Amino acid sequence: WTTNSSHLQDGEEITNKSWNFDKSDGSFTRAGKSLFYYGIQDVEEVEQSIKSFIEDSRIPRAYLPITHRKLSPIPTTINSPLIQRRSYSTTTSAKKIGLIGARGYTGSQLVSLLNNHPNLELSHVSSRELDGQVLKGYSKSEISYRNLSVKDVKEIEEKKEVDGWIMALPNGVCKPFVDAISSVPNSQSVIVDLSADYRFENGWTYGLPELYDRETIRRSKRISNPGCYATNMQLLLGPLMEYMSGSPTVFGISGYSGAGTSKGNQPKISPEQLNGFVRPYSLTDHIHEREASHHLNRLTSSQPNQEFEVGFIPSIAPWFSGIIMSASIPLNTTSLSAKNFHEIFESKYHNEKLLQWNRNGVPDLGQIVDKHIWIGGGLQLNSKANRLVVVGVLDNLLKGAATQCLQNLNLSLGLDEFDGIPI
Repeated sequence: WTTNSSHLQDGEEITNKSWNFDKSDGSFTRAGKSLFYYGIQDVEEVEQSIKSFIEDSRIPRAYLPITHRKLSPIPTTINSPLIQRRSYSTTTSAKKIGLIGARGYTGSQLVSLLNNHPNLELSHVSSRELDGQVLKGYSKSEISYRNLSVKDVKEIEEKKEVDGWIMALPNGVCKPFVDAISSVPNSQSVIVDLSADYRFENGWTYGLPELYDRETIRRSKRISNPGCYATNMQLLLGPLMEYMSGSPTVFGISGYSGAGTSKGNQPKISPEQLNGFVRPYSLTDHIHEREASHHLNRLTSSQPNQEFEVGFIPSIAPWFSGIIMSASIPLNTTSLSAKNFHEIFESKYHNEKLLQWNRNGVPDLGQIVDKHIWIGGGLQLNSKANRLVVVGVLDNLLKGAATQCLQNLNLSLGLDEFDGIPI
């Protein structure tokens, strides 16, 4: 069945769309209309229904996604007859993980990664909105969401029920939980925080393993996970720090999942609101601009009194996930060729399992959506040889969030960095 897509009016979301989502197995939304389906067991039949829906609705090409839309966040109800009986296969030696803030897009990706991790398993998942409901998409054991309070988290820590905590909460929310864990005498649990709250804090290790010291992450119990834009920026700019004559300018476009979810797991900014177009936002002082500048200063030891700054202009687009970013970099030398700069990137990243450098053309989103990698390339040197442009792409929910979190968690818990990450 089809409906007109809901939208926001006077700050309140129309409930019709939520009702349809609850009653269906899946949906497909384009150009203000939604197709919902239920009980279809043949994937080809679903594809044909969507194809007919697109043709009948005469949807303009501008509304169609560049890549396949990702799965929605973890569903709370599944009516599909295809769902089989859950199998339980808990490993007794696996380390226990508590996930605070499991409802959103990144939480969904973390659950999926942990479900397939050979040495980690979820023991607690917290969501105020989904309290009491069974966690879907996790088959190692049956876990229900709990609305864990600060007191609950402290008691779990006191009982040593977890080896590591993941804080997947909005900015400005997780400090009481962190303080509660840290207040427990002889607390040994690792905390990886995905918000921006501790990215500038002394005593916390910034977790970008490919660019900064992995050994420091291994020794740390408090790790701040980098932001998605900031990860892309630093991977593009890090190898070039000694060759810059001033502030680079970076332009980045992210899929709408980068804006997060609102109540009911709906996107804060939907494709319908974007109407098929790109929308710039936070044009100055974006927090990832400050984050990237702050940490890249660690790579400028030859100029300790010179504060490095990057100028960043973000935009949001009507595809679901994936960031593409272009950096224009002023150079302090004209003696290097494009080949030399390619070699600089290749020398820096050639042993990195999740990083790729492309000499042959500009990387695109189709190469990284639903993948755990970052790809850089598109390198061009201007005719005066004093300005360089490079391009980087990553999935904001994976290498820009969940995958990187797992790298940091693995390192800090003494595991192989890439355990549980499909490569």
